Amino acid sequence: MTEDQIRRAPKVALHDHLDGGLRPATVVELAEAAGYSGSLPTTDPVALGAWFRDAADSGSLVRYLETFDHTVAVMQSAEALRRVAAEAVQDLAADGVVYAELRYAPEQHLRGGLSLDEVVEAVNAGCRDGEEQARNDGHAITAATLVTAMRQNTEPGHSLKIAELAVRHRDSGVAGFDIAGPELGFSPELHADAFRYLREQFFRFTIHAGEADGPASVAAAVHQGALRLGHGVRVIEDVRFGEDDTAEFGRLAAYVRDCRIALEVCPSSNLQTGIAAKIAEHPIQRLYELGFTITVNCDNRLMSGTSMSRELGLLVAAFDWDLADLELVALNGIEAAFLPQDRRDELSDLIIEEFHALRG
Repeated sequence: MTEDQIRRAPKVALHDHLDGGLRPATVVELAEAAGYSGSLPTTDPVALGAWFRDAADSGSLVRYLETFDHTVAVMQSAEALRRVAAEAVQDLAADGVVYAELRYAPEQHLRGGLSLDEVVEAVNAGCRDGEEQARNDGHAITAATLVTAMRQNTEPGHSLKIAELAVRHRDSGVAGFDIAGPELGFSPELHADAFRYLREQFFRFTIHAGEADGPASVAAAVHQGALRLGHGVRVIEDVRFGEDDTAEFGRLAAYVRDCRIALEVCPSSNLQTGIAAKIAEHPIQRLYELGFTITVNCDNRLMSGTSMSRELGLLVAAFDWDLADLELVALNGIEAAFLPQDRRDELSDLIIEEFHALRG
């Protein structure tokens, strides 16, 4: 398979953090406008992009988290949020993404005086800008957002407030809810009131689980009603492999697979967080072969120096994936998307048609 085929293949991005996907040049320009330039490691866009990747690859949690300190710092005005969202949608569309869900935590963008609702409105407006600009460039994309609560904020009622915020904007671009932040030690159960409210409102949500913590974290997310798992790859620890490579499923792994709870797998990001030492050792291939619903994502395009085409290219090289595999993970993504069924059907048909054209 050629790089051009991978680039042209229609893609679905379900796990893409808004504050992890800025263009380096945009970080520099927004920092200057906000009086933050002196706090950046460098104001040269090329060198700054390299710094973000190196810091994320360093193995140091302190350096990794510092990268988000810088991106969040320049995303404190409605104008900045709108620009970042629009550019994210444009960049994804140019890479062949036909549907994307961008996630972010509104509570991280209040330092400039915005309200939670104003943050959401700015990001939603940016997504609409990005869709229009992408169409003008010849790329059709649908972009939705996921409103996220930071799981380490366990103040009573906090995550419920963020869940209510998400539902309040469900008809203007917000497709779902998520919790993010340190997984280990901050179980989804700490936010049970938020998830109860979301279930009552028939509002869909995903939960980060199965990356920094193992099957117990995945089980807690499933117990709360997660329809997808952010990362989720450590569910494989609930599968036992015999000497002849036969697989014996634990109850949790079987449930996740059989209920088609989609795994939002982010290969390059998982290497940075220690899931595997190299792509060839990543559990995605074994999970794929075992029948789990696999989707492929970038997580943080800036920090991983990546794109959807690059992530898929790594899997093509490591596991000999072909167009049929790329088509299946794209269709898995649409099946798991927080979209109305009729829209999912339309996008599924589009993906099938475009892959047919790619095969010539």
